[in-house]
Amino acid sequence: MLRFHIPNMTCGGCAKSVTRALLSVDPQARIETDPPTREVRVESTLDANALRSVLSEAGYPDQQ
Repeated sequence: MLRFHIPNMTCGGCAKSVTRALLSVDPQARIETDPPTREVRVESTLDANALRSVLSEAGYPDQQ
């Protein structure tokens, strides 16, 4: 499972946007969002760099 820290994911609406962005590139991904800790956990067949790129394009860059 991949973990990403998304500093500007602060609410449920942000979490939905993050989820939507990730599902757009991998509809089979399993995604868990936790806005209070600003963490996203993703189980996907794509590599971390591909997912980071999608998150950045959606306005939710990962802070490594």
